[in-house]
Amino acid sequence: MEIVTPISPPKTRLQAWRERAARHRLAYLMIAPTLFAMLLVHLVPTVEALYMSMLDLNQYTLGQFLRAPFIGLANYRFLLLTPDNPIVRGLGQATRNTIIYSVVVNAATLGLGMVTALLLNRRFWWRGLARTLILMPWVVPTYAVGLLWGMMWLRERGVINIILVDWLHLMDQRPFWLIGPNTLWAIIIPTIWRQLPFATIMLLSALQTVPEDLYDAAVVDGASLWQRFRHITLPWIKPVVAIMLLWGMIFTFFGYNIVVMMFGNGGGYPGEWGDLLMPALERQSFRYWLFGLGAAASTLMMFGMMFFVFLWYRTFRSSLTQE
Repeated sequence: MEIVTPISPPKTRLQAWRERAARHRLAYLMIAPTLFAMLLVHLVPTVEALYMSMLDLNQYTLGQFLRAPFIGLANYRFLLLTPDNPIVRGLGQATRNTIIYSVVVNAATLGLGMVTALLLNRRFWWRGLARTLILMPWVVPTYAVGLLWGMMWLRERGVINIILVDWLHLMDQRPFWLIGPNTLWAIIIPTIWRQLPFATIMLLSALQTVPEDLYDAAVVDGASLWQRFRHITLPWIKPVVAIMLLWGMIFTFFGYNIVVMMFGNGGGYPGEWGDLLMPALERQSFRYWLFGLGAAASTLMMFGMMFFVFLWYRTFRSSLTQE
């Protein structure tokens, strides 16, 4: 006589979650305090900022704070539907500059960092010293970077113009770096100089994990240097490149210290060609007392970065989850 084993009904998501919670109860209890602290630190300010973005919170209603007049989505409509307003036009220029700034800085940082890492990964005399010296720009505080490069970009006494005009004779006259269209380059170059060491060290660490056997086999098969880099090195270190891209875009998109210290020791205005989103939002919120409008602009900025993170994850998901 054949015995038929009854088939248990499939588990619902709630039942599966309960079983998983019971199985990992101790782990959940251990991370609960940290999870609570993270929610308190991140979620509460985010919700408060979202609410502030729907208030008419300015210098006249600041005393009321969260009890300021509720205006719904009026701040968002003002930012998105009134492009001719001077405030909105300034934020639009800052958005344009920030996108250019972020793309150029990260492309140059990853590209130059890859070249530098490949060079430092080779065997040569004083390699340890070279790896140490490459970190020097990284240990300089960003405030100091802004101050130093601000003095280096000066038209008459700056070392940049002295080298380009007086020593190398590459230009007929001294250009303005802190005024006009050159302003953005005056911000981009110090940022690349500041971030390049970290990108180099991270990529160098990734290069040292590539098995030498793969290169030996490729050489035996007749692969060129470019083919070895494209089919072995780049796929192997792709997860590190992805993390560096994400970190770099977030760092530059929310860039603040270098630009505010370069122009007037934190009190200057870099002009329409050098203004970035974070300094612009700081001025709108704390100098012009437009806190509700600044909160709305910050919220839009947050959603824009979240969209980028979504695209980044969709692009590099397979590289980040592979064994």
